[in-house]
Amino acid sequence: MDVFRTVDGMQNHADAVRASGQTLGLVPTLGALHEGHFALLRRALQEADHVTASVFVNPTQFGPDEDYDAYPRDLEGDREKLESLGVDAMFAPSVDEMYPFLNEAPFGQPLAWVDVDRLDEHLCGAYREGHFRGVATVVTKLFHACKPDVAVFGKKDAQQYVILQRLVEDLLFDIEIVGVPTVRADDGLAVSSRNAYLSDDERAQATVLHEALQAAKTEIERGEQAPQAVVETMDEVLAAAPDADVQYAEVVDARTLQPADHLRPGQRVIAALAVFFGDTRLIDNVFVDVPTET
Repeated sequence: MDVFRTVDGMQNHADAVRASGQTLGLVPTLGALHEGHFALLRRALQEADHVTASVFVNPTQFGPDEDYDAYPRDLEGDREKLESLGVDAMFAPSVDEMYPFLNEAPFGQPLAWVDVDRLDEHLCGAYREGHFRGVATVVTKLFHACKPDVAVFGKKDAQQYVILQRLVEDLLFDIEIVGVPTVRADDGLAVSSRNAYLSDDERAQATVLHEALQAAKTEIERGEQAPQAVVETMDEVLAAAPDADVQYAEVVDARTLQPADHLRPGQRVIAALAVFFGDTRLIDNVFVDVPTET
């Protein structure tokens, strides 16, 4: 497996792969790879002839009170895992390589950003100011560095997945965005790097996230058309976990990410939630198609 630490090196490699007639796949990651990432990588290996995984903990998507410095990093371990999966290249740039003007005087920050309006108003975007600007900006940079034909993302980060789909459409990137369903433990908890921060008791309680979403899905598929009733059902399930501090539980349109005021037959929606256990923030969601009237 080739490892690249510079944008120039990655771009030259991508150009050579393209010139050989191969298609390029990209799986962007923050590293600390786990089974959720492996599912994305396996899908990318099916979708493209040559797959690159980026490993970069992006500072611009972390808020001032979030866990950027504490975020787990294991570059050598990640390299070994990627190689064992048959990934062709790893792009692991430094912060200075990706943001050469991050702290440059007189402004002290980059001046060019990628914003996706309106889609970041609700769900995680309402509580993480600037997060999706950072995500959209770094993914655009990764697209330019790695030059993929297809990029694979997990649907566990549903808001991110929808935003990146819209980014590619609006900015005319010739890239296919592929979404992969959430990978879950046997008890339903979504696989996440942050699960390692949970105590044993918190880990046991955290299964209520999946249970709440399944209850929401069941209600919608049975014909409930009032989003607030679905949210109340999620809240009732979450209340069974004494240490769960619910940040949000919402039902939004899957295309616009705006709150639904009435569930229309045939509409695709996302039931989503974010819950704290101590300092650990977990997110999860489910995509649901509202039944068509018969």
